[in-house]
Amino acid sequence: MELKKMEHNLTVCKVQNVSDIDMASEFYFIGKTDEEISLVCKTEDTPAETVERDDGWKGFRIQGTLDFSLIGILSKLSGILADHKIGIFAVSTYNTDYILVKEENFARALNALASEGYTVA
Repeated sequence: MELKKMEHNLTVCKVQNVSDIDMASEFYFIGKTDEEISLVCKTEDTPAETVERDDGWKGFRIQGTLDFSLIGILSKLSGILADHKIGIFAVSTYNTDYILVKEENFARALNALASEGYTVA
């Protein structure tokens, strides 16, 4: 399975309103529940007003479109990283999964996954 590195720095934050988010940005992920509005975006695209924010994330995605019948992909990746004491922030879209790790753990995470047979591009 191939993993693709995302080159930009990411921020995970909470915002008060979706209107605070620049919907024209190239990359963002919004999660809205009855309790919060979460945003993952390029650090430079983080809204000026956030409720909370955590900078210093890097990410990679699983290449290709994942069929919903596939089982355990995210579990296996997160298990490998947990074995190496690397925490994650996972985001799933209709097509695939993204895994974010803190910037200081990024190279170590990719090395751990490569040592388990994943191709990192």
